[in-house]
Amino acid sequence: MRRSWILAGLAATVFFALPLPAQVQPDAPPVSQLPQNSTPPPASSNQPNHSQQTPASISGTVVDATGAAIAGARVVLMREGQSPAQEVTTGQDGIFSFTSLAPGPYTLTISATGFNAQTLPGTLRSGEVDADPPITLALAANVTEVQVVAPRAEIAEGEIKAQEKQLVLGFVPNFYVTYVPDAVPLNARQKFELAWKSTTNPVTILLAGAAAGIEQADNAFSGYGQGAPGYFRRFGASYGDTVTGTFIGSAILPSLLKQDPRYFYKGTGTARSRLLYALANAVICKGDNKRWQPNYSAIGGSFAAGGISNLYYPAAERGVQNTVENALIAIGESAAANVFQEFVVKKFTPSVSKRHPES
Repeated sequence: MRRSWILAGLAATVFFALPLPAQVQPDAPPVSQLPQNSTPPPASSNQPNHSQQTPASISGTVVDATGAAIAGARVVLMREGQSPAQEVTTGQDGIFSFTSLAPGPYTLTISATGFNAQTLPGTLRSGEVDADPPITLALAANVTEVQVVAPRAEIAEGEIKAQEKQLVLGFVPNFYVTYVPDAVPLNARQKFELAWKSTTNPVTILLAGAAAGIEQADNAFSGYGQGAPGYFRRFGASYGDTVTGTFIGSAILPSLLKQDPRYFYKGTGTARSRLLYALANAVICKGDNKRWQPNYSAIGGSFAAGGISNLYYPAAERGVQNTVENALIAIGESAAANVFQEFVVKKFTPSVSKRHPES
């Protein structure tokens, strides 16, 4: 019995003498106890992905050497390892653009008709909006500049409009003189238009009436008589001479013979040279080819008008002699009018073309 108690005491002493094992938290096992093939949990989906790329874009403007936009220019975008190439054309404002592009190097080739092509390299970064400065294309060396010139008839029409504003003292028509030394020749329609506007101008009619009054006062063409009937006969004859002379000598014959019915103001040189020029223009004129030639139109018109006047002048004033005299008088009047134009009229005509030699 005693032996049993002794053994029990020894066992208890050994038990309490040994150190107790370390306590381990139940939710954190020792590292040594983790399975060797375990992997970390996956990253949260809320964390950013730095490998994702944002599309980029390229835009620009194509201009010429003057800075004017080039519409319809061809812009080709080449990317390394990518085909086919992308291509656009510039709008009326010269602008082009490429969008939704992947980052990386690129090459732009810009070309347009009449210009030297240009190639521009570059590199796009993620999300970059590459706005190039204006791209200037040089004119191709073998291209000749073309100037757009208005049709000759349009230029002549503008010159006629200017002539129709030429009024001596602000009211007397002065349509048949041009202050433009290289004035464009008139076509047939314009020659008739000028004749019509000249003969229907109120001042032209009033001048014919004044001439008839002077003739009646002097009892010229006595066969017409006196009083109102005589005055209107003289007025009809005077105005008839103006109409037939203007239309035949300044419209019909100039259209057929290709001659210019206008007086070309000289305005330069010595007084003597200008005087001779003015007198000569009674028998010479410029052709529609801009070369000087005999003025068959004015001379023929004077004789034709004189011949027609035999239809309405008194019987005593008719005949070949009257026709020749009237024609020569008309030529002399033309010479005197040209001298007056060269030295006097321009000073009293406020509305003249700006393109003329200085007097």
